[in-house]
Amino acid sequence: MKVPELVFAELDEAFGRTEPDEEIQDLLRASEGLNLGVHFLSGAISYDPAVSKIDPVQASKIVWLDAFLMNVDRTPKNTNMLTWQKELWLIDHGAALFFHHTWHNWQEQSVKPFIQIKDHVLLSQATALDKMDVMMKELITPEKIQQITAMIPDAWLTNDNGAETAEEKRSVYSKFLINRLNASDIFLNEAMHAREALI
Repeated sequence: MKVPELVFAELDEAFGRTEPDEEIQDLLRASEGLNLGVHFLSGAISYDPAVSKIDPVQASKIVWLDAFLMNVDRTPKNTNMLTWQKELWLIDHGAALFFHHTWHNWQEQSVKPFIQIKDHVLLSQATALDKMDVMMKELITPEKIQQITAMIPDAWLTNDNGAETAEEKRSVYSKFLINRLNASDIFLNEAMHAREALI
């Protein structure tokens, strides 16, 4: 799976001050400070599943990952995938991990099936989901999850006026993902049943 290069980008409060559109100004003001920037893939086009099919193993990896992360936003209406230099690139995972909007029931959410997988644009092509479960769990380990969550800047974890500290929220992300990894059969079975119903 390919994703564009990610970099940290600091957005100055003066940026976009002359923007005439009020809605865009609001977005820019809300984005002041540290942001995650994504490399622009010049000349890339949206992936269209009606035009091109991808390798079943790659499709299975993406479906597994999106079920793991609970990504609700990779549907035929908006694939959030690009074709660039004849390769498939994943973009925009902003609609994933939606448990973090409520926090209070994250333990329950971590072991729930992901029923929205039925709408995944690549589900019909994902013929190797059971094999991917084994492979992905070798790649995504609890240790790797903890290394990644340790990189989340404090400012991103403390800007919602919640009572939890940055370290407490970081710990919840780690525990959520590790729980989900350990219970992967739950979301894997949901994906496989959804695929059977689809085809």
